[in-house]
Amino acid sequence: MIASRLLTRLVTALLLALASLGVATSAQAAVQVHFHSFNGSVLWGRYPHTFVVFDGTLADGTRVNQNYGFSARNSAEAITSGDAAHMILTETQRTIGESNRHFSVTVSDRQYRRLLAEVIAWRDYPGPYYNLDSNNCIHFVARIAELVGLQAEVPEDFIRRPKAWLNYVTRNNPRLGASEIP
Repeated sequence: MIASRLLTRLVTALLLALASLGVATSAQAAVQVHFHSFNGSVLWGRYPHTFVVFDGTLADGTRVNQNYGFSARNSAEAITSGDAAHMILTETQRTIGESNRHFSVTVSDRQYRRLLAEVIAWRDYPGPYYNLDSNNCIHFVARIAELVGLQAEVPEDFIRRPKAWLNYVTRNNPRLGASEIP
């Protein structure tokens, strides 16, 4: 009993010491998943798009700052031929700054690793995987949203409207405490 209390005090003291030095501990560590839409314009060369940003610190102190979206490798192929070659797309800091952040969710290290595995699965899917109507950036982000526990179905009315779809997800997940973006 005394040994157990002593061990608990030592661990607590160590965690407090690490915290005072700015070293991340599991209690402090957190990765945020931010859900973004980019308005884009068919006329100006960049289609509307949705993507996620992972930002934070893992329990071991590893800094996370990544973003992922899903896209066709060739826009013309995606528009004209159904299934098309695909890629995971990353955004520049400038584009992220120009996008709409709809809401954020905090995930555990384990959830973060599961999300990364999902990104890799989409990236490495064999053969053409992008389809403008059934497997586009919205479907990719919907899968990420589902993995973090959100209701994120993709009704037909939203399959080509990323901002409207994320507003729909916001409405269907009031626990997020987020507001729709006009």
